Amino acid sequence: MSGTRAAEPAVERAPARSAARTGRASGPAGPAFWTSRRRDVLTGYLFVLPQLVGVAVFVLLPVGMAIWYSLHDWNVFTGKQTFVGGEHYAALADDPQLPKVLLATLLFSGGVVIVNISLGLLIAVLLNRKFRGVTVFRTLFFSPVVVSVVAWTLVWGFLLQDNGGINGLLATVGIDGPNWLKQGDTAMVSVILTQVVRSVGINMVLFLAALQGVPRELYEAARIDGANSRTVFTRITLPMISPTVLLTAIVTVAGALQSFAQIAVLTGGGPGLSTTVLVYYVFQQAFKFNDIGYGSTLALMLLSFVMLLTLLQWQLRRKWVFYED
Repeated sequence: MSGTRAAEPAVERAPARSAARTGRASGPAGPAFWTSRRRDVLTGYLFVLPQLVGVAVFVLLPVGMAIWYSLHDWNVFTGKQTFVGGEHYAALADDPQLPKVLLATLLFSGGVVIVNISLGLLIAVLLNRKFRGVTVFRTLFFSPVVVSVVAWTLVWGFLLQDNGGINGLLATVGIDGPNWLKQGDTAMVSVILTQVVRSVGINMVLFLAALQGVPRELYEAARIDGANSRTVFTRITLPMISPTVLLTAIVTVAGALQSFAQIAVLTGGGPGLSTTVLVYYVFQQAFKFNDIGYGSTLALMLLSFVMLLTLLQWQLRRKWVFYED
């Protein structure tokens, strides 16, 4: 009898320990509030909270303010805001300078994207081989990325002057170089190359990482089948690194459309409007001419271009991006 009575408390305590492990109370109060699932959900929200706050403060709030300003005429001297509705949006169609600005934006962005991605891939392919000093070359090509944009652009501004270092080098071989930043065609080429040389290192690193992830067995099988270098590159290398190509294309397009410092420091949008891209035109309208409403409207147009191009590239990925199962 004594042995039976001693065992009874153990049997009664067992459900309590089981309930504690499952996070539920054994009394009439019902299930506990802080279950393991709710704790996990709360932990997840706490981890993403800083990012959500950052997006709200630095993305959603500025976009909302831009929409508000685009619907108002703001006198910056008196601080008075007058509701004008869609007048600033209607002014886009009547702006005689906007077509030239959009053309300059297309030329600059298109040149930066094509040259940057092509050159980055070429450099990555060359530096993906094992030879003495390859680490030094990788460092040299990537080092401009960590240099201040303004400092980098100022140096190139001195080099591209009429009596600068570039024309000095050309003079040594008997070539009379142009005034690079004062002529429309050469000014656009100058700002494109300045942007590409500084930022090509990012794409090079991304492509290099993708190339090193391609299985060696595919190359060995292609060589056994007698495939030449061109076939190997187009049928194996490009499909395998196509997700990285998509990533670099999205990043490069968005970066090119937002390039401001190079234009502001090198040419100031000139000569004429030949290098006045949309982001610099936004700056001119909003902060030089104090037309905050129209500048905000142009900024929303730029945002729309970035979003549409990103969405277009994302939709086209199904046709040319290869995802390994």
